[in-house]
Amino acid sequence: MKKLKVFKRISNFLWMPITLFVLFFSCKEKNILELVYDGRSNYDIVVLDSATKHHYQSAQILQNYIKKITGVHLELVDESSQNINKHKIYVGTIVDNSLEKDQILIKEDNKNLFINGGSDRALRFAVYEFLERYLDCKWLAPKVDHIPNSTSITLQLPIAYSYSPEIKTRTVHSKLFYTDTIFSEKHKVTTQAFPYYVPKARVHTFHRFLPEEQFYKSHPEYFALRNGKRLPTQLCLTNKTVLEIVKDSVHSLFKQYPEALVISVSSNDNTQYCTCDNCSKIDNEEDSQSGTMIRFVNEIAKAFPNKTISTLAYQYTRKPCKTKPLDNVLITLCSIECDRSAPITKKCTDFADDIRGWSKLTNNIRIWDYTTQFTNFLAPFPNLNTLQPNIQFFRDNHTKWVFEQHSHNPSELFELRSYLMAKLLWNPDLNVNELITEFTNGYYQEAGPFIKKYIDTIHIELQKHTDFFLFLYGDPSQAFNSYLSPALLKEYKTLFDKAENAVTNKPEILKRVKQARLGIDYAILEACRKHVSKDFVLNENSKTLIENFMYTCKEANISLMNEMGYTTKEYGEAYLRSVEVAMQPNLASGKSVTLLTKPKKYANEDPLSLTDGALGGANFYSNWLGFEGNDLEAIIDLKTSQQVSSISTAFLQVTNHIVFFPKQVSYYGSTNGKNFKELGVVVNEYPLNKSSKTNDIQYFNLTIKPTSFRYLKLKAINLKEAPYWHHAAGLPSWVFADEVIIN
Repeated sequence: MKKLKVFKRISNFLWMPITLFVLFFSCKEKNILELVYDGRSNYDIVVLDSATKHHYQSAQILQNYIKKITGVHLELVDESSQNINKHKIYVGTIVDNSLEKDQILIKEDNKNLFINGGSDRALRFAVYEFLERYLDCKWLAPKVDHIPNSTSITLQLPIAYSYSPEIKTRTVHSKLFYTDTIFSEKHKVTTQAFPYYVPKARVHTFHRFLPEEQFYKSHPEYFALRNGKRLPTQLCLTNKTVLEIVKDSVHSLFKQYPEALVISVSSNDNTQYCTCDNCSKIDNEEDSQSGTMIRFVNEIAKAFPNKTISTLAYQYTRKPCKTKPLDNVLITLCSIECDRSAPITKKCTDFADDIRGWSKLTNNIRIWDYTTQFTNFLAPFPNLNTLQPNIQFFRDNHTKWVFEQHSHNPSELFELRSYLMAKLLWNPDLNVNELITEFTNGYYQEAGPFIKKYIDTIHIELQKHTDFFLFLYGDPSQAFNSYLSPALLKEYKTLFDKAENAVTNKPEILKRVKQARLGIDYAILEACRKHVSKDFVLNENSKTLIENFMYTCKEANISLMNEMGYTTKEYGEAYLRSVEVAMQPNLASGKSVTLLTKPKKYANEDPLSLTDGALGGANFYSNWLGFEGNDLEAIIDLKTSQQVSSISTAFLQVTNHIVFFPKQVSYYGSTNGKNFKELGVVVNEYPLNKSSKTNDIQYFNLTIKPTSFRYLKLKAINLKEAPYWHHAAGLPSWVFADEVIIN
């Protein structure tokens, strides 16, 4: 069916001499338009004869919302059956080049309204923009709307609004939009994380094109040369056979998904690129490791001129090279390393320079931005003030496609963050403070001012610490001396207590408030785990707090703590176990520790972290003593000879960060600190393999016949390096240990 050409077709009716009856609801003033007056209307919604099904659906949306607001049913009519005695709301697309494809137009002419778009999609957005901008409808969450209730709709004239978003493809990685397509349309964002992409090849695809299991043993030359050894971390991009295999794979996938327009030909998620002579030569010529990547991807793009080949400017390929990407190559530029405590242009200037550099080479840029703490979804993450300047910077550097990688699953202030990011992607120049206030007052109602106060305060407190690095892979424990100090945690808790009290008689709103406070409850739980002050310790009160935390998560269907698949249930169970550990007697508590091997970076490299009573959590930043590539060997002095029957040490595993359980832990006892006798060896119950849990804690427990000694020596054997099949193959592996319990 032909699309509408609204203005050309309608003009035939506007000049016709029409004698209108003088009706009691006629507009009494020239500067207002009374769409509905006192429960009645003199308007029809007109969809012209060439309308598509999509046009009718958009018109019906407008019709339904006007009825929701006023109870008045406006007739939905075709051009041929319109009533000449009524004013009109014309809904349709314009395809005569007077509007861009993504442009929306809302205007009034002679008391008639025109709601138009340059495409079907733009028309739908135009309807929702009209409802929001002029009729004050708000869509805060999938089942939380603010729809006014009135017998009249009076609009101020003139009405002449035209808008074409500069960011054309807008994605917020939130299941709120993916599981509710209507909600995503209201906020004008995509309903999928990777629209237009081949489903099986969206990102990090080298391992899909040449699986290690299939090719590595027979053809190691297809893979990256690292320190003289071929490893299946990345591909060798100067190997001609690799190019042909990837071309064949791309061809097969496009044949399998003919409707797809984009495929990702991109590096695996690691920095172990090929350093063979041929690859190194190109990278040196190009002054960036992206050189081999772009030359390789350009060859793929030549073979598929009618498709788009997406690749990553990510970590080692982030810096622009000299070779210009072909027009059908989409550069996906990733901001993973950036400090989120301030705008990119202030605290991530290298990345800002890279955007500018790529924008000189191509207009086909997709930004992959990051907006949450992926190691702790529920942790307070005060980055809301950076969202707008970053999105504005992307826009100003000609980025037409932005993917905001939120947590997908529920996280801290999940609904607010989803709402705010969608709004800013549509219009980066909106007032952020007004948007947050609008949301908190609408979503949390009487509790809104207290939650807004919390948001304002935590952001102000972060700004007082200009050297703080707000990291995507950080931990609340890093902020216990700044925006999550004990005094501030008490203040935040008080604000949420007041918020709950404000809506105590509104069960549904109270549930939202309890969900919003999960971030602070989580921070307090971790503060207790670390014993940051006398007010925050692991005790019976901690058990009550974690039980309430788990209950709220269950009620809100919040199941994940981080991107590694660590569940809220696992977190709760592990935390309760930590409380039990902390409350049991421990002969090692507070005792001196001598390290025989050198730790690195974490827990301030303080050996006393093994006996200080502060327990590590699911993240290696949280009180874990780390050893990179070497074993842990330590001696604990109990001061006097003690009779011992059990020994336990906790170890952390985070496989994607090369943190593995030790092969085994050996315990030794001594009365003089010189001559040690082996007490026993505890072997890792869960040896590392491809299906190992990504995030886990294991206690290496030893029960012995009661034995007296003063000195305990423990030795944890490190794997030394990641196995060949791991994304960090060849790199040194870590062992992270925490509290030693002796009884």
